[in-house]
This record gives sequence, C-alpha cells and structure tokens, in this order.
Amino acid sequence: MQLQLRNKGGTEMEEKWWQSSVVYQIYPRSFYDSNQDGIGDIPGIIEKLDYLAELGIDVIWLNPVFQSPNVDNGYDISDYEAVNPEYGTMEDLRLLIKKCRARGIKVILDLVVNHTSDQHVWFQEAKKSADNPYHDYYIWRKEPNDLMSNFGGSAWEYVPEVDQYYLHFYSRQQPDLNWENPRMRQDIYKMMNFWIHEGIGGFRMDVIDLIGKVPDQNIKENGPHLHEYLQEMARETYGEKDLLTVGETWGAAAENAKLFCDPRRKELSMIFQFEQINLDKVKGKHRWDLKELDMIELKDVLSKWQSVMENNGWNSLFWNNHDLPRIVSRWGNDHGKYRVLSAKMLAILLHGMKGTPYIYQGEEIGMTNFYSDDISDYPDIETQQVYKERLDQGFSKEDILRSIHKKARDNGRTPMQWSQAENAGFTKGVPWMKVNPNYQQVNAADCLEHKDSIFYTYQTLIRLRKESRVLRQGTYRLIDRENPNIFSYERILENQKIMVICNFYQEETKYEVSLEGARVLTANYPDMEYRSGILCLRAYEAVMLIWEK
Repeated sequence: MQLQLRNKGGTEMEEKWWQSSVVYQIYPRSFYDSNQDGIGDIPGIIEKLDYLAELGIDVIWLNPVFQSPNVDNGYDISDYEAVNPEYGTMEDLRLLIKKCRARGIKVILDLVVNHTSDQHVWFQEAKKSADNPYHDYYIWRKEPNDLMSNFGGSAWEYVPEVDQYYLHFYSRQQPDLNWENPRMRQDIYKMMNFWIHEGIGGFRMDVIDLIGKVPDQNIKENGPHLHEYLQEMARETYGEKDLLTVGETWGAAAENAKLFCDPRRKELSMIFQFEQINLDKVKGKHRWDLKELDMIELKDVLSKWQSVMENNGWNSLFWNNHDLPRIVSRWGNDHGKYRVLSAKMLAILLHGMKGTPYIYQGEEIGMTNFYSDDISDYPDIETQQVYKERLDQGFSKEDILRSIHKKARDNGRTPMQWSQAENAGFTKGVPWMKVNPNYQQVNAADCLEHKDSIFYTYQTLIRLRKESRVLRQGTYRLIDRENPNIFSYERILENQKIMVICNFYQEETKYEVSLEGARVLTANYPDMEYRSGILCLRAYEAVMLIWEK
C-alpha cells in the first residue's frame, strides 16, 4: 500500500510500503532444522512462519540460500539460480515465498554480486586461459599491488595456468567480479530478473559499494562508476517495480549517503551505514581493538543520520545482523536481572526513530553473545584468521579472546533458541555450531508464555509503527545532547509529538521533564516514578510517550 502525504511545502510525496514495514532477518543455517541434520533449512523457516506472523513483521530478509561451498557461510556463491541442498530445494523456496505472501509477508534475498565462489562456472572458465570469454568477468593483474583482503593477507592470488593474479577482497575462494565488463553486468541483471519473476519482494545487496572498485588506484569503496552501475542495475531490473532494495555500504558517509537513496536518483530504497557500529573500537585501528562506548558519540551519530536522510532518502534502523555481535551483550547488560530490561531499552530507543527497523533473529528474545575460551567453537573464517594473525603479531591469547567474545561475527550465528529442549529446540541432530548454553533461560517458548517478555515489547513496537504516522514520518529532534546517562529525543508531525527517554545504564538517574498531557505508548517497566517535573529513571528504564493536541 502507498499513501499520499504532504510535506511542509504542501507538495505531495509518496509513502512507500517499506516505510511502514519491519524487516526480520533470518540466518537460515541457524534458524530451525526440520530434517534433524544439524543445519537450519527452508522447510524449517516455513514451520516457524506462525511465530513470525505473531511477532507482526512484514518482510523476511533471507541470508544466502544459494548453491555454495560454504567457505564464507554462503557468501561464496557457486550458482545464483540453484538452492543449496543443505537448505532444501527450489520448490521449498517457492513454497516459502507463497506461504509468506498468504500472511502478508514479503521475502527479500541476499544479492552477492561483488564476488562469486571460485567454484562458480564463470571462474572455472576464467582461469583456463586469458583468452576465455569469462576471463574478463574477474579482475586480473600480472603483478599484485599492496591491497589487502578484509579477511587478512594479500588481496591477490596467483593462478599459474594464466600466469596472473586475481583480486579477492574476502577469502581467496571469493574472487571479485569485474563490473567494468558490460557482458558480466548483463548476466547479473538476468539473474536478478529471474528472482524478481519468482515473486521476491526485493534485495539486500552485499557490500554493494565495492562494485565500483579501482584496484590500480587502491580504491575499494565508492569508486567513480559505482552510481552509474547502480542506476543501470535499477533500469535493467527492479527500477519500475515496487520492491525494497537495501545496500550494505560500509564506506558510506553523510556526504555520499544521499547518492544511494535519494528517490530522485532511482538507485536504492535505503542503505545500511555502519558509523555507529564502529564507535566501540579505538579510532584508526581495527575493530578488534576495543574501547568503551561514548554515549555522546552515539547520540551524535544516530542523530546525524536522522538529519542526513530527512527529505533526502530513508534510513535503515538496526543494532544486530549476521556480521555483528548481539547488541544486549555489546551495549546492554547480558548478565542476570538486567538482560531483559536493557534489551527492551535498546529496542525502544531504536524503533522510535525514523526509518525501517531490522530485527535479527533472536534479538526479539534477547539472545546474547556466545562466550567460549576454545577457539574451535568459533567456526567463522574471519574469526579463525584474526586469531592466528594476532597471535603472530604478539597479542596474548587472553586479549584476542576478549575481543572475539565482544565482536566476533560468530556471536550472532549461534542456533536460534526456541525452547528448553535439547539443543534449544533447534535440532535433534548435532548442531553445525554449538548452541549458547544459556538457552535454558533465554528461549522463545519462555518469552511467548510471559506477556512482559522482550518478544511482546517488539510486537508492540511493530504495531505502533503501523498505527502511528508520527513514528513513520515525524521529524526527529535530539534532546539534552550533553546528558551522559540519558538518550532522549522527539518525533514531531503536525499536532502530534512522541518523546523517547532512555536511561542507557544500570545506575539510576533523574531527568527533569514536563509530562503534562502525555500518554505512555510503551515502556519497559510496569509503572513510572514521576514527581514535581522529575522523572526518576531506574536501571535501563525506557519510555515512549505521545502528546496529541
């Protein structure tokens, strides 16, 4: 559905369906195993659709389910138009799309077109000869330069058959595609149209800001032809269709973000930018070099992006994904009595902002990081390589594990915790990755039983977004930037105002504010302590209020 809104100047602007939607990200390998082989699968997702419908989400973002050797858990695709048998069949995927549609849920697929697997037929042909038509589908040089892979080591790998090096910004089994080749681009667009014809609701585009790379100039992100490629992609595929497209853009900054998602440019619906995600690392160093989060910096960054996209595009709102640790362990309190309160606070803080919220599987039940001192419990290729590299660099095992406990991608990939049954109800087989041992306390079945659980807070926030135009379209304004404990802001539209007030920490604090005429929309405590213009905020307390004239 699309609504006509009026902006301040009186002109009409279209509200897209994805502006009132909430997206739920599924990491299929870890969601639910229907055939007891220890690996989550598409039939398992179908079995859990009633759970997702009860939560109230509108869109499923499905991490890659395509044919893959799984060097990088599916982000090394060997056949874009085939389903990995681990996950099921093409008919299973079609059935998932059909059953989701019956529940009013769209399915968006992960589009991985910066690179392929080295097992893809294109690369198998490309390395046979420099004269092969597919050779130029990839990036080759006679001599490597000093570009480094994001997974460590050189970004170049030698192939003796052609006496050349190919570029790979990730593992050596993930050769980068050459987007300067128009024939390659057309093959990508043909593949995208195949999936659009299958009835998907759009694409999440993996590291899409890398496709314009210029390796000879050491340019990774935001190359000179990036936006030409995206505009051509839109024209050739989704441009005239009512689909959601979201680009993963680690290199996006306020200056160039509008280029991606200003609707007048016809590129993407929105992007994922990661500026807030880098706030707990030492500036200028690697993300494994940790520092405490500065709350003022977090306020500034989140508020800046609310401002940047006002009338120029659309924000994605997220705390977690498959590449990030669990937010309740990162910036909340995942131990003891404050796990639930801090998880709810973080949810209320984010979902009150302007943009499309993304919920990563298990976030809605407060799943936490996975703590192990055995590096073999962390199967991710990146974690394994970082562990070896930092040992070689002289870091202690304890220091490296401390960083891994906090930041490793594996933290978001442990199996979904459905119940107190063996393996958290994820599988009756041997799970592909160890289940977090806290599943006895943290699981979906327990959340569904208790109406004050994190699950129902998320359910309420999803419902409020659908019901409240001020939540979807209201202007954002930060309040009390200098307050070191409280994150508070307003959303204003015509005769309505919403205020979100969050105590970000465990220590109790007081906040001077007038609440006359306010009504509580949601909160993470059953009551509020407010006297004489002073709101007494307990540990991780959060409240969302509305004023209506």
